[in-house]
Amino acid sequence: MGERSTTGLFRPGVDPLGSAFAVLLALSLLILPLMTTRPNRIAAGSGLTAWSALPLGEALLLGGIVAVALPLLALRAAPLLRLVAAAATLLLLGLAAGWAADHLTAPGDRYGRVSPDAGWWLAFVTAALAVGDGLARLRPGPVLRIALLASLTTVTGLALRAGFWNNLSVLREYASRSDTFGRELRTHAGLALASVAAAAALGIPAAILGRPVPPLRTGLLATLNVVQTIPSMALFGMLIAPLAWIGREIPGAAALGIAGIGAAPAFVALLAYALLPVAAATVTGLDAVPWRVRDAARGVGMTARQRLFQVELPLALPAILTGIRIVLVQNIGLAVIAGLVGGGGLGVFVFQGISQNAGDLVLLGALPTVAMATGAAVLLDAVIDLSRGHAAERIP
Repeated sequence: MGERSTTGLFRPGVDPLGSAFAVLLALSLLILPLMTTRPNRIAAGSGLTAWSALPLGEALLLGGIVAVALPLLALRAAPLLRLVAAAATLLLLGLAAGWAADHLTAPGDRYGRVSPDAGWWLAFVTAALAVGDGLARLRPGPVLRIALLASLTTVTGLALRAGFWNNLSVLREYASRSDTFGRELRTHAGLALASVAAAAALGIPAAILGRPVPPLRTGLLATLNVVQTIPSMALFGMLIAPLAWIGREIPGAAALGIAGIGAAPAFVALLAYALLPVAAATVTGLDAVPWRVRDAARGVGMTARQRLFQVELPLALPAILTGIRIVLVQNIGLAVIAGLVGGGGLGVFVFQGISQNAGDLVLLGALPTVAMATGAAVLLDAVIDLSRGHAAERIP
């Protein structure tokens, strides 16, 4: 009974991590400016606190929710309470951005810009980390995590489609580039996914063949490790000349899109960066297969091929998927650099924004990239957990 009383909704004491979240939330919303207004996309802005940026009712609602959430985060509350408090704060911050943009934008003003300022970003990141902490403490299953991701994606998509945030500056940048945004988004996702798929198609068989032969295994991993040490900008640049020669001299290469600039150098560079994690994860996963499982498979008369495909690879699958997860998240971020070599993708907006000193245009490329990388990480983490469960069932 005594133990049960200490594991209810609250326990005595202060949660160190939650207290840090609470302090950051309080500082960001009480001291730092919540939103910035500018007369146009490149002019200097004026920061406004929550009480100035929001209508009175919405400001009171945000303040009330945060006032309730702060002690729930700081004290040793039940994980579910902490998660609800953090999620409510995160939701209110998203709503507050739309409310503030509508409140601060004059009717018919096509040039003014309203964007989140330091306080909003700090509060949003803090609330998102608190949500992640709450989920980690609750440890939901993989199916529930996928369902939560799908729900969040659906709600966000519906809000964007309804135009709730249309007066935010980043959405105004999108409105003027809506004809090209979808194409660049597809290009970005295609580069990341295709490079990872090619890395899996090349890296996994290479690791399987090289693993039993120590010199070959060492040489393979050492060579791929050298590629990882080359800075991304340097590797993209190094590929321009050889690919330009291939496109010019080899019949049919140009028709396939191989050239010194464009998607080809971007794809090859992303593929090169993806090979080492995939190959290393495959070797690690196969090395971790218990010897008693190998002996049992050999004892029932399985051939080497049967042991590989029916026993070893299924047990190594969680490790291989972990390597694929790493390179997918990595390549979604690295694909931004493709915009510098004519490869397209969301990096086009990032580098246009940098050259024009337009921060909101940078965000138009950066925010979807972060969202894709986060979604891919959550989805693959859930798939990895499911594969671990299936792998555990195979071990006698």
